[in-house]
Amino acid sequence: MEPSDYRRVLHGISGVHATAYDSAGEIDAALTGRIVDSIAAAGVHNIVTGGNTGEFYSLTMDEVIRLQEIAVEANAGRSAVTAAAGRSLRDAIRLGRAAAANGCDGVMVHHPLDPFAAPHEQVNYFIGVAEEIDLPVVAYVRSDAIPVRDLVRLAIHPRILGVKFASTNTLLFADCTRETRGSDATWICGLAETWALPFYALGGKGFTSGLVNVAPARSLAVWKALEAGDFARARAVIDSIAEFENLRTLYRNGSNVTVVKEALQIAGLPVGDARLPNLTRLEPADRAKLEKIVAVWATDGLV
Repeated sequence: MEPSDYRRVLHGISGVHATAYDSAGEIDAALTGRIVDSIAAAGVHNIVTGGNTGEFYSLTMDEVIRLQEIAVEANAGRSAVTAAAGRSLRDAIRLGRAAAANGCDGVMVHHPLDPFAAPHEQVNYFIGVAEEIDLPVVAYVRSDAIPVRDLVRLAIHPRILGVKFASTNTLLFADCTRETRGSDATWICGLAETWALPFYALGGKGFTSGLVNVAPARSLAVWKALEAGDFARARAVIDSIAEFENLRTLYRNGSNVTVVKEALQIAGLPVGDARLPNLTRLEPADRAKLEKIVAVWATDGLV
């Protein structure tokens, strides 16, 4: 895929697929592939494999690479496939090179979690990966401690085709889009549908999504409304998913993956529980709320 084409893909939805496990707790390739297939069939622009909704930090390196293979095969060329990478610099480079060998279109590099990481060196980490692999890179920024000048340096680097901005610091986000106006920098809302509206208003394009595993039509409805500048329509659809997304924020986002996987279970897919240290199971009252949400979605006719 040409860089310009990949950048356009990033202006759409980057849907992070869940990872299904069998009864022994190992990756269920067939069921994971079925999830990827449904996301691609819905028309989601970019499928992210091994992302946070896919439990990146609970997987081994070999499992992350296996997910790349599963996603590329199941997608069958319909959407772009972006492989997640991260952990140490050497690990991230290894995963990025594997992604190229497995036929992925790009690499999303997770924010480094080292507690002693210097803010400007986090940017150098992203660039260090990008300069050692043969695929375009999306930098997944989760901190608002990085100075604007370094975020700008990241966004305009020729090997970095997008910055997934996953901080709620909208003033910082506005500074970043302002400072890169007129360049090819692509700033993506990394906080999913519920934050996409203000990010669009401040100059963002596209957003990430875990909702696509369960209700891709709603995610696409949000994107289409934002692209059309119909903020009222976007708000209406976002309102319909707000309770679902709020459930995902419980326990300091510890239920993020759990809610997605249990919604898939409610839909009849035995995807297994989220791995530790994620919340493994919802409390009964929260499970009941989720069942009600899924039932309403099936009948409300919103999309």
